[in-house]
Amino acid sequence: MIDINLIRNNKELVKENIKKKFQYEKLQLVDKVEELDISYRTLKTALDDLRSKRNKISNEIGILMREGKKEEGLSKREEVNFINQEIKNNEDKEIELQNQIKDIMMLIPNIIDDSVPIGKDDSENVEIEKFGEPFVPDYEIPYHADICEALNGLDKESAGRTSGNGFYYLMGDVARLHSAMLSYARDFMINKGFTYCIPPFMIRSDVVNGVMSFAEMDAMMYKIENEDLYLIGTSEHSMIGRFKGQLIKEEELPIALTSYSPCFRKEVGAHGIEERGLYRVHQFEKQEMIVLCKPEEAMDWYNKMWSYTVEFFRSLDIPVRTLECCSGDLADLKVKSCDVEAWSPRQQKYFEVGSCSTLGDAQARRLSIRAKGEKGNYLVSTLNNTVLATPRGLIAFLENNYQKDGSIKIPKVLQPYMGGLEVIKLNKD
Repeated sequence: MIDINLIRNNKELVKENIKKKFQYEKLQLVDKVEELDISYRTLKTALDDLRSKRNKISNEIGILMREGKKEEGLSKREEVNFINQEIKNNEDKEIELQNQIKDIMMLIPNIIDDSVPIGKDDSENVEIEKFGEPFVPDYEIPYHADICEALNGLDKESAGRTSGNGFYYLMGDVARLHSAMLSYARDFMINKGFTYCIPPFMIRSDVVNGVMSFAEMDAMMYKIENEDLYLIGTSEHSMIGRFKGQLIKEEELPIALTSYSPCFRKEVGAHGIEERGLYRVHQFEKQEMIVLCKPEEAMDWYNKMWSYTVEFFRSLDIPVRTLECCSGDLADLKVKSCDVEAWSPRQQKYFEVGSCSTLGDAQARRLSIRAKGEKGNYLVSTLNNTVLATPRGLIAFLENNYQKDGSIKIPKVLQPYMGGLEVIKLNKD
């Protein structure tokens, strides 16, 4: 959510930003908010005048009563009662206007960074840099579900019976590999100076509304029936929500946290749920990083954070590239975002395994997260980035470490988490 002063002082900037995001239907919202804000400020001035008038008359009543002028005093009290009723009516209107303004402001997208490329959708995202050489071996790499099944590591049929489409059982060495990658991701980030955290996996609606747009919520979140609770789609939600309504000492910034959680998503949309494989599912696990910092430090943290994900995947012998998200592909709260994509030697193309975003003060404004500095209080900047989301990260690992005999090579950094295992061998029973 942007500062309303932007609409008061530079509404054309806000409109131009909406055009850059190709959300032309939202242009009218800027004028509507401006109109409501004028009414709100006019009403607020009238209320201040009424309260001042009431205080003045109340003082007069006290004087009149002390002077024995009871009738005049009672007459003045009637006038105060009338003013009190008028104040009450106007306060109700004030609250109504405040709510209308807030509801609309929640729909107006954040101001994107000047460096964001302009484009309508993800097809116009821009490649930034490749890390590692994309490699295609001289032997066929099977579909990841077939690799897992050959290793007795995947059972989607049973999951279909217990839970339905979009769920899975991981078994044996594949399940162990899945957990090993997450454990390595945890320690990787701890070694970068991030504090490890396991957050709540359910959050209240006020936190949901604070961390994401309504459209995202409807497409992603599972609501707990008859409870004001939602299953998290990513641990960023509960991690940022942890600081809701807090005033942080400036010397405590930056706050750098890395969190583990399961994640639950409806995955509503044209892409749907993947029938056979594990690329798009209702449930997965994730190691995340979030940062709260001073506004002037946000872009430095943004660049550090995505580089950590690149370093993590390269340590697992997985080639990756970074992709700058264009204006039309940015969620409404984001200032700037990039995807980290892993190389698929089977498909001979890259696919998304993580995303890094800086959101400016949008989440902090919605959740009232401030820092106390020498020059006063201010809204912090928030950032988030995927270290590892798996099984999607597992797919990239399996394909890039698949060997001709069907076995899976385990890179040195992961071997301690696999009990020293160097290779997962094909089950030939």
